[in-house]
Amino acid sequence: MFDYESLKLIWWVLVGVLLIGFALTDGFDMGAMALMPFVGKTDNERRVAINTIAPHWDGNQVWFITAGGALFAAWPLVYAVAFSGLYWAMLLVLFALFCRPVGFDYRSKLENQKWRSAWDWALFVGGAAPALLFGVAFGNLFLGLPFRLDDLMRSTYEGSFFALLHPFALLAGVVSLSMLCAHGGAWLMMRTDADLYQRSRRATQLCALVFLIAFAGAGAWLALGIQGFSLVGGSADLGAALNPLHKQVSLNNSGWLANYAQYPLTRIAPLAGLAGGVLALLGALFSRGGVAFLGSSLAIVGTICTAGFALFPFVFPSSLDPASSLTVWDAVSSHKTLGIMLVVAGIFVPLILLYTLWCYTRMWGRLTDQTIESNPHGLY
Repeated sequence: MFDYESLKLIWWVLVGVLLIGFALTDGFDMGAMALMPFVGKTDNERRVAINTIAPHWDGNQVWFITAGGALFAAWPLVYAVAFSGLYWAMLLVLFALFCRPVGFDYRSKLENQKWRSAWDWALFVGGAAPALLFGVAFGNLFLGLPFRLDDLMRSTYEGSFFALLHPFALLAGVVSLSMLCAHGGAWLMMRTDADLYQRSRRATQLCALVFLIAFAGAGAWLALGIQGFSLVGGSADLGAALNPLHKQVSLNNSGWLANYAQYPLTRIAPLAGLAGGVLALLGALFSRGGVAFLGSSLAIVGTICTAGFALFPFVFPSSLDPASSLTVWDAVSSHKTLGIMLVVAGIFVPLILLYTLWCYTRMWGRLTDQTIESNPHGLY
């Protein structure tokens, strides 16, 4: 079995993989629904957009549930501090996500324009709000969260929901929202035709362009205007059991860029994010839905890795007491817990991947107005 230090690193990678899996799969669900009221001009077109994700959206959320479970089991302190300090933000995301299953099931129950329009906007909220708030959450990680730990590892959070709406965090939210909307638009390009396809193509172009500008702007703001944290050399015992207060943290990491200087290979991540955005833009411009989807997928992977590499080894930085910041080394579960979970993940994550691929293979194809008209009661 792996030593404790190696398991900590492995679980940092695995949690990142689960977050990327969630963004790649449920991301196009959220993006498609955020675009649906704008690209779908008729009731049939909106139903087509909804039914492109109908066979997959609930299965895609398995990645979200799995990532939450992995966070709870692998990084219990991070889970505890995040869900206590960010309680209202988490509830807002949860309530927004509730709009999707209810909206899917009830939207087409009545042939009433106002009824269906109301549910269309509920589905918009269910897609756009989580996409925005996930980005705002990541933006606040770079700013630091206002919490501190006492000697008994009890967390005291001194912030508020509105304090999370810092301009940089909102810019990170724009990065996330535009990125996932481009992903959703590319998905609609691959699964639709006619006017809906053309509107989705234009929406993908716009969202990819906004993503590129916002991503570059966030990087420049980070480099020039935000002070990052660094572990003081030797103050963290990489193989020690959980005790976040047994370390020293200094504010000398300008723009959270130290890892990119120390490990040049990590620079591939932001380059991949930019390259993915350009590829998505070009794919949409030249009516290549598959290319656009590949580009938006690359943008998602590059963006999440950019954030992860910049923050490492910090997972949940503290702006009130930098020494209370939670890192990969000191916020994890025991050696035995991480080892058992690794075996479980090694069995079930590949099964989830295989099942997901099988579902997409069996349920692939373009949807049209004729598809909806020939199945008036069998589809959403």
